[in-house]
Amino acid sequence: MNVLVTGVAGFIGYFVAQRLLADGYVVHGIDNFNDYYDVSLKQDRLAQLLPHPSFSFVSLDLADRGKVDDLFRAQSFDRVIHLAAQAGVRYSLKNPYAYADSNLAGFIHVLEGCRHGGVEHLVYASSSSVYGANRQVPFATTDNVDHPVSLYAATKKANELMAHSYSHLYGLPTTGLRFFTVYGPWGRPDMAYFKFVDAIANDRPIQVYNHGKMQRDFTYIDDVVEGVVRVMRHLPKPISDQDFSTAAPYKLYNIGNHSPVELMRFIEIIEQVLGKTAVKEMMPMQPGDVTATYADVADLSADVGFAPSTPLEVGIERFVAWYKDYYGLA
Repeated sequence: MNVLVTGVAGFIGYFVAQRLLADGYVVHGIDNFNDYYDVSLKQDRLAQLLPHPSFSFVSLDLADRGKVDDLFRAQSFDRVIHLAAQAGVRYSLKNPYAYADSNLAGFIHVLEGCRHGGVEHLVYASSSSVYGANRQVPFATTDNVDHPVSLYAATKKANELMAHSYSHLYGLPTTGLRFFTVYGPWGRPDMAYFKFVDAIANDRPIQVYNHGKMQRDFTYIDDVVEGVVRVMRHLPKPISDQDFSTAAPYKLYNIGNHSPVELMRFIEIIEQVLGKTAVKEMMPMQPGDVTATYADVADLSADVGFAPSTPLEVGIERFVAWYKDYYGLA
């Protein structure tokens, strides 16, 4: 089976590709190596994949419609796992056009490629950010998500709507995955856990937003990958909704740990693993941020047997061990 993984040099994309190769799939990867964070980290991830005989790679920007069309004409894909995107809530305040190019234009190019290429299942990354100003927890995929508090969240909600239209119009099976604060080795330097470890390890203060009064549903990368691969194998069935005249092969899932953690407790765990106390700068809430995330994963568990199993203490210990090895710290 041929699987296309977009954003293959990214954090989740790298681990998904690695798992698919281990499971015997033929994996085709693409990435544009944008400079949102350290490009050398992306290159080092990709370097781990390139020696595998069942892996091929093309450097490609999904915003380039012609090149995306050429890719889908040149190669037949059975499944597409679309993880490429412009990430980051706060960065969307600084560079909104990057989100329009990657998350909107890039996504429609992928949808068109899947439509005309006869792809059997498109699995794509959404985000817990779509829950925006919602107050009821845990967040469920049946919740109304019409009140995004960042442009990033709005683009991810748009992706879900665009995917539904293609499922309805063309019978393209699509599954969206709302990821909840994914962390682990080879992670993204813009994420809080990476910033905290980097700062504490190098004797710099950390910035604690909303004065620490926040909760996050931290989800370890291995658990996320297990969920992604299981979903890829599980095609959504056309299920008619009694309130709407549609029977699209379309599904949304949360992928989270179903166990939110207080930010201050999270920092304590990092301090314990590093054996150092953080100097904390208490900061106000940041525009576009939310106070809590909490995933309801009941439907994902029922449909594919998803059961996150990595305790936060174990996940942070693994990340710190990788961080020290990668950056050459004793």
